[in-house]
Amino acid sequence: MKIGIIGAGQIGGSLTRLMSLGHEVYVANSRGPETLGKLAAETGATPVSVSKAAQSGELVIVDTGNYYPRQRDGRIEAIEAGMPESLWVEQQLGRPVVKAFNNIIAQHLLEFGRPKGSAGRIALPVVGDDNVAKSVVLRLVDELGFDGIDAGGLDESWRQQPGTPVYCADLDAEGGRRAL
Repeated sequence: MKIGIIGAGQIGGSLTRLMSLGHEVYVANSRGPETLGKLAAETGATPVSVSKAAQSGELVIVDTGNYYPRQRDGRIEAIEAGMPESLWVEQQLGRPVVKAFNNIIAQHLLEFGRPKGSAGRIALPVVGDDNVAKSVVLRLVDELGFDGIDAGGLDESWRQQPGTPVYCADLDAEGGRRAL
């Protein structure tokens, strides 16, 4: 599959490393493709502009982060008023959003993937309103060595945000469902 990844930080870089093993990956960041040479050499991913990454993938990974108004994002009034950040992001993009990979530590994403059926396999919640897009992400989560949990629609995405029982907890599927 062709995958565009916009963001090469902790999680985006980890996903680039993992997905480059079986997919055609186009990676971008806000500083430009010329700053991605080391990651590209390590992974075989193609460094591109943000707009090219957005257009290159059958799947585009834009943001696996969380809303941090004090540390990074500033206040976003709609989110402060109660709108789940994933719905806000979907409105900004004008495209379906599937929220995943935001509740695992980047190092754990790189190191703790396990074959299907392994004891203690970490579960990752996946939310989205587009069932086709969500099924693609659930398959990708499985391919990366994690149990995907269909955690509902974007209105439920707050359940996997910082401060919730499933956030950075490395739970198995049963524990993840209980925590959600």
